[in-house]
Amino acid sequence: MQVRAAAAKILAAVVDRKLPLDGALDNEHGNPAYKALNEGDRALVRAILNATLRHLPRIDAAISRLLESPLPEGARALHHVLAIAAAQILYLDVPDHAAVDLAVEQSNQDPRNRRFAKLVNAVLRRLGREKDHILAEIGTIPVMPEWFLDRLEKAYGKERAQSISESQLEPAAIDLTVKDDAQGWAGRLGGVVLPTGGVRLAAFQGSVPSLEGFAEGAWWVQDAAASIPAQLFLDLAGKRVADLCAAPGGKTAQLILAGGNVTAVEQSENRIKRLRANLGRLGLNAETVASDLTKYEPAELFDAILLDAPCSSTGTTRRHPDVLWAKGPEDIAKLAALQERLLRHAITLLKPGGTIVFSNCSLDPAEGEEVAARVLSDTPILERVAIEAERWPGLESAISPLGEFRTTPDMLEVPSGYARGLDGFYAVVMRRVA
Repeated sequence: MQVRAAAAKILAAVVDRKLPLDGALDNEHGNPAYKALNEGDRALVRAILNATLRHLPRIDAAISRLLESPLPEGARALHHVLAIAAAQILYLDVPDHAAVDLAVEQSNQDPRNRRFAKLVNAVLRRLGREKDHILAEIGTIPVMPEWFLDRLEKAYGKERAQSISESQLEPAAIDLTVKDDAQGWAGRLGGVVLPTGGVRLAAFQGSVPSLEGFAEGAWWVQDAAASIPAQLFLDLAGKRVADLCAAPGGKTAQLILAGGNVTAVEQSENRIKRLRANLGRLGLNAETVASDLTKYEPAELFDAILLDAPCSSTGTTRRHPDVLWAKGPEDIAKLAALQERLLRHAITLLKPGGTIVFSNCSLDPAEGEEVAARVLSDTPILERVAIEAERWPGLESAISPLGEFRTTPDMLEVPSGYARGLDGFYAVVMRRVA
């Protein structure tokens, strides 16, 4: 009961109040109903919420098919009870009777829903009986909200947008960036080496910190796409390098290993602490600076800058399925404006002849290609440096005609037994010519 009640409350927080799922599921500062559970029950809450958010348009369609009339206005709490139960019946290995009985009990205990308990019972029992038929009926409904699917179709075309949408249902991979000997670590951990040079793990029991190499800092978890931007600098040996918006530190570590003398900049002191802790485990060192990036003025300009800018994170929906429900078009517009301000300031921190890589994990060109195009068009001292597709065998299709990186979650085939795809990412390389 408590598990389902916590899941319904958190679903309401994400969908109705647009709050991030990670915050609600934080063990220290999260939703009180979630924090009151033991670890096993918390894991079930996470599984139920992930399934619900990943399939929400199909769940809504299934419920609508079984209702004689739409739910009353303002009956959002009832909707969330039905959605949580439907996710268990349709997509999780939970006995139908358990999902139904607990939903009915949950309705009876909530004054707002008590009068609908019989409706809940009837709808969910029928859902269980007709599960296979209903799954077939709803199987072609896109799993992304309409507002974002429309944006994808405009950017990528209808067929590709549908492919990206379906890829959200793929399990997120666990990718590692290794200090060296990727092939050796792939062998030791039962993984496969990726075109990015990292290692993808097969599904395994246990925790990541229990794996060989974690304690000694031989590798760190980093999605394959997230590892690309730091690799776009051709030569960093002995150069002065800035990693702006640096936490949690995976890209900082890459830049250090590439030979750069790295300064990592973050606005939040808490995020700086996390970055230092991660670098400490890896046995790596960087100068760290807590500063509002728009006001950051180093004593000396940099030879190279990586700006992995804050964004809507729409490229990470396989591991963060709440993103598309907690954000909207207005958020993308605000974040694109912020990225442009950050990029224009970052250019002023770069030496003439220096290189800047601008990247983020959004699928929306408004936060990537369009920002770069505006800045390049009115900044005469800046030029685009085309990325060479031949340097990225296996990811050639991710290099645009302009020579920019654009990954989408439906890219990257891997051997059977490993999760496919990678996060959606954008990256462009630019040089300051004067």
